[in-house]
Amino acid sequence: MVIVASFYKFFPFPDSIHLRSAWLAYCQVQQIRGTILMAPEGINATISGSRDAINQVLQYICSHPGLSTLKHQESVWNVHPFDQLKVKFKQEIVTLGLPTVDPSQGTGEFVHPSDWNAILTDPTVTVVDTRNIHEVEMGTFFGAINPQMFCFRQFPQYAKQQLMPLQSKKVAMFCTGGIRCEKASSYLLKEGFKQVYQLDGGIIHYLQTVSKSDSLWHGDCFVFDQRNHLNLEHRSTWFGVSSLPNLVN
Repeated sequence: MVIVASFYKFFPFPDSIHLRSAWLAYCQVQQIRGTILMAPEGINATISGSRDAINQVLQYICSHPGLSTLKHQESVWNVHPFDQLKVKFKQEIVTLGLPTVDPSQGTGEFVHPSDWNAILTDPTVTVVDTRNIHEVEMGTFFGAINPQMFCFRQFPQYAKQQLMPLQSKKVAMFCTGGIRCEKASSYLLKEGFKQVYQLDGGIIHYLQTVSKSDSLWHGDCFVFDQRNHLNLEHRSTWFGVSSLPNLVN
């Protein structure tokens, strides 16, 4: 059994480029696979390994200043969904192309999956899928807008062309694990939107939380590894960092 752990955090991380080698070496000792992205705006990762190895790596990462808590979720798989380990330094952990957008300084209101159906069925709320067109074609929420984007970097252009007339209205967004809609919500707030919402933990958290009979999700959820997609039958458990065994904040 392999644990697949995804985690991210937006926070000022000026030392990220200097920590890359140390993080890589530590993860190699634990026989971890996957990708960890480090940037001045934070970290973003999906890794796989044994239960003990994942615990050790999360404890190690959380011991660094500013990383005592992470947006974190897990699932179980029968094999490693990655062939190797990569620890990369980039300018952004999720590329929007606008360095002035800083989610650590403010984002939209987080909506728990148990409350998301109320957002989807509220006629006063515009719901936007912030993923790319190929992901949306695999599955999405009923009634959500598909911006027809080929990459997240196109979101500002879409927002300026299609969402600006809605600045005084409610806009809710979602993505796979929460990171893209968190950055998109920060961008909309910077552009003057007042009522911005995002699905906490993204689609994966929703599929893990909401029963199949109550779900308003249609199709599968694309993921960026060898699993390719998750569906309504793939229900693993959402964990906060503080609830994991043997972890210290």
